[in-house]
Amino acid sequence: MTPLAPHLTAFLEQRLPIERRASENTCESYAYAFRLLLEYASDCLNVPPSQIELEQLDAPLIVSFLGYLETARGNGPNSRNVRLAAMKSFMHFLEYRVPSAMEQIRRILAIPAKRADTRLVRHLTAEEMQSILDAPEPSHWAGLRDRAMLHLCFAAGLRVSELIGLRLDDLTLQPHASILIRGKGRRERSLPLWKVTTSAVRAWLAVRRAALTPELFLNAHGGPMTRSGFEDILRKHVTTAEKRCPSLSTKRVSPHVLRHTCALTILQATGDLRKVSLWLGHANIQTTYPSG
Repeated sequence: MTPLAPHLTAFLEQRLPIERRASENTCESYAYAFRLLLEYASDCLNVPPSQIELEQLDAPLIVSFLGYLETARGNGPNSRNVRLAAMKSFMHFLEYRVPSAMEQIRRILAIPAKRADTRLVRHLTAEEMQSILDAPEPSHWAGLRDRAMLHLCFAAGLRVSELIGLRLDDLTLQPHASILIRGKGRRERSLPLWKVTTSAVRAWLAVRRAALTPELFLNAHGGPMTRSGFEDILRKHVTTAEKRCPSLSTKRVSPHVLRHTCALTILQATGDLRKVSLWLGHANIQTTYPSG
């Protein structure tokens, strides 16, 4: 039997960041995928994650894990496929390290990705978006933070990973307010900030506690904001906004919906899809269109 731990450690600490020069977001995404897999495998095999053997991560277990993601965790096909891609990348890595596992690796690599339906890109009306932006109470620390996060997420069309990864030194307020964003695939973009967004960020900076972490947004414990933390914040304020704007109750508002709403706002203002693509940090103009 082959211990899994040393190979997985080498993959996450050397293969991805050093040999492949994968972005920080990709490294975090793959690490999270294996965290979910190890938790699931540990429960199924009744052994602690540190004692799982490579041979135990066979194709049937991986297929069962993917089904668990969809049924128990409610993940859609795209999220499922992202987790599967992490597994396959690891298996390609093992081809050269554990030749004796070649048949097991081949079976896992043969697991097909699930096709996703093409969906209409959802967005919010101007009234709905404004209701969400106005939902945080600006009279206390958390409300000022939440308002600044929501304004930046919408105005810059940020992915959640980009929002929570913002650092203090990425922000420029003088002479013109702008933000440096480190996006997918190591692509960077610098965006000017709208006046109302700048005001919301300034208000947050005025009450931001001193902290060792360089991230712009902090949680209640003074650490960096997490993906799940922001998603909880958004859900809370959408619930509040529904009281002023009942139409929100019929919509599922996710961080990506804010990004789509930004895209539509930019398109309506400029009439230029290329500018939308640049603003959102897409690899090329084709990824600006909805896809499956």
